[in-house]
Amino acid sequence: MKWTSLLLALAATVVAAPPKPSQKPGPPAPPPPPGAPGYPALPPPHKPGQLPDSFKWTSTGVLVTPKNDSRQIAGVKDPSIIFYKGHYHVFASAARAEGYNLLYFNFTDIAKANEAPFYYLDQAPLGTGYRAAPQVFYFAPQKLWYLIYQNDNAAYSTNPDISNPAGWTAPKVFFPNGTPALIAEGLVTPQQGYWVDMWVICDDKNCHLFSHDDNGRLYRSQTTLAQFPNGMGEPVIALSEPRKEDLFEASNVYHLEKELYLLLVECIGAGESGGGVRYFKSWTAKDLAGNWTALADTQENPFMGAANVKFPPGQNWTISISHGEMIRNEVDQNLRLGPCGTWRFLYQGINPAPTNVSYNALPWDLGLLTQDGC
Repeated sequence: MKWTSLLLALAATVVAAPPKPSQKPGPPAPPPPPGAPGYPALPPPHKPGQLPDSFKWTSTGVLVTPKNDSRQIAGVKDPSIIFYKGHYHVFASAARAEGYNLLYFNFTDIAKANEAPFYYLDQAPLGTGYRAAPQVFYFAPQKLWYLIYQNDNAAYSTNPDISNPAGWTAPKVFFPNGTPALIAEGLVTPQQGYWVDMWVICDDKNCHLFSHDDNGRLYRSQTTLAQFPNGMGEPVIALSEPRKEDLFEASNVYHLEKELYLLLVECIGAGESGGGVRYFKSWTAKDLAGNWTALADTQENPFMGAANVKFPPGQNWTISISHGEMIRNEVDQNLRLGPCGTWRFLYQGINPAPTNVSYNALPWDLGLLTQDGC
């Protein structure tokens, strides 16, 4: 009985012992940074860790097609997408044989995306004429949405309300003196190219503008965060390839974590399809100024392409995974992505059956890729 009493007393002493100093809780974590107005606060920075050297994706069937309306566009192309205040907001090129302009639509249910009405942005102050390949983001320092696009220059319009398509301002350009000399040279070397697919991403000091010449060169210009959108400097060549098909167009650049950025570029591979068989290569860098290190960068092992995309049974509708954008719900100018394994990419694809039409009149539709793990 005495030993039993002693053991119970010792146990009670252990249970009742106060915590050691090292066990005391630390100070509370700082709150996450604010998001765009009306949007929940952003989560803490993502830390996806080391990326794999190969990727797998599952595609939807055809998700969005041109409308049978008075515009009679041939293709819906070059989508830019964000998720904001419960809606997916999509901007895209409205392509016809006669040329390009832009359109907008939004929806809450991806399965019903094709039911969303189009608003053609030539009805807004953004205006008529050649506009193509949009990119949308919220520029937090100015509390404005920016729509970046090509119009034979690198252009932009702004809007305080992304849900008001009539609110996009008349175009302004990043290079008011015209095409920079380095890009002008690239547009004719070694053959005629096109200045296309502008893309803006900012870090904590600068905003960087990427663009292509369709001749195998990716350019980067920059201005300070405080000066944006003014003061864009002379471009430099960020990447180049001897064959234009190996570094063609439609670059995407994203911020993955504090010192890791992901670059995607659309390329043209072997095979037959309208516009060529398209796929994406990928690179990473610790800084937006580079240097860029290859990740998944062949047609056989692409970041996204026919080699690593599967479709629902009976819905293998495209062998081209072409111009598009990751869905982001962190909508500001830093273009942060969620963790690897959660990525979704809205893209343009096309039935590979032969068609006797001009490039502008090709019947592009939209589909959605979902990443299969990481």
